[in-house]
Amino acid sequence: METIRELYRIGHGPSSSHTMGPRTAVAMFLTRVPAAPAYRVTLYGSLAATGKGHLTDATVREGFGGRNIEIIWRPDEYLPFHPNALRFDALDVEGRVQESWTAYSVGGGKIVDNTPATAPVSIYPFRSMDEIVQACEKNGRTLWEIVEEIEGPGIWDYLGEVWKTMSAAVRRGLKTEGTLPGGLHLPRKARSYFMKSKMFAGHSKRTALLFAYALAVSEENAAGGLIVTAPTCGSAGVVPAVLYHLQKEHRFSDRDMVKALAAAGILGNLAKTNASISGAEVGCQGEVGVACAMASGAAAQLLGGTVPQIEYAAEMGMEHHLGLTCDPVLGLVQIPCIERNVFAASRSISHAAYALLSDGRHRISYDEVLEAMRQTGKDLSFRYKETAAGGLAVVDKE
Repeated sequence: METIRELYRIGHGPSSSHTMGPRTAVAMFLTRVPAAPAYRVTLYGSLAATGKGHLTDATVREGFGGRNIEIIWRPDEYLPFHPNALRFDALDVEGRVQESWTAYSVGGGKIVDNTPATAPVSIYPFRSMDEIVQACEKNGRTLWEIVEEIEGPGIWDYLGEVWKTMSAAVRRGLKTEGTLPGGLHLPRKARSYFMKSKMFAGHSKRTALLFAYALAVSEENAAGGLIVTAPTCGSAGVVPAVLYHLQKEHRFSDRDMVKALAAAGILGNLAKTNASISGAEVGCQGEVGVACAMASGAAAQLLGGTVPQIEYAAEMGMEHHLGLTCDPVLGLVQIPCIERNVFAASRSISHAAYALLSDGRHRISYDEVLEAMRQTGKDLSFRYKETAAGGLAVVDKE
């Protein structure tokens, strides 16, 4: 597995694969050919199908900084390696190709091109949750201690910056009103939910606040605000909402929060390595489902859970999202994405509580549910994998 720095990427929404990834790819290509007379970018498959709703063309043009550029859309053409592909051509004055490069946006903002230069660099000696649980039990350690041992103490500064960015996104979202960009004209709801929470007490108030926190980050993402992939932009509201809620509720320190992020990072990394976090590859189960697994495990750790209980909470987070489709209306990261973040956050708290009430023993392991997710994603029709060709995306086209 790679460093969890690759999982938690700080950047602007609304999509890690359609916005953050292409922005990175443009920068990579311009280091190769910084001053061609003209450029051409061809978008393939899912990247093209929902690219306009995800602002892919806008971010590509912004990345080229006013250079002469043509964008070609090929939503029905899929390249073999991954559904999110883009090809860059540098053109001479007569329009002939000087240099070409094909890149793939594989989820979470990551760009690869099938060369050793972009291949994942594994730093963890583990390939499964079972191996990690055994290592923890053998050495009397928990997940965050495994992260510190392998990543080094510098990981805490990085995760501290991640937590600051997540918290800031919550606070901004709670203050901002107005309409989200795009053809749905969807009003922001986070501030309204936050203000209404003041009318309640007890469980009802806690629920309203959790909803508001998840709405806040998801709406910031939809508006192109600064967020953290956890594991993606489209699922960026789940982990921050759960952790922010628990910190407010129980007065956990920031040190506690980065330890929880470390644990969640291992869970997300396993999903990324052994299955996928790309909605274009496995549907929303790989985005919101993995985010729920991460948040469920992080919550269980914060609340004093053992490693088996943390693993159980994460397993439930993934299990209860198996088969979830990626079907954004108008290709926007708004409907059903925002509400899915809200209810995944709510489920995460329940998963942690359920696991903590148990002794940690359970029938289906996290490794097994990730394999089920991978196979389910493979079996899903392309219509339900970020193409806006099925599900809710075709029910509501207005």
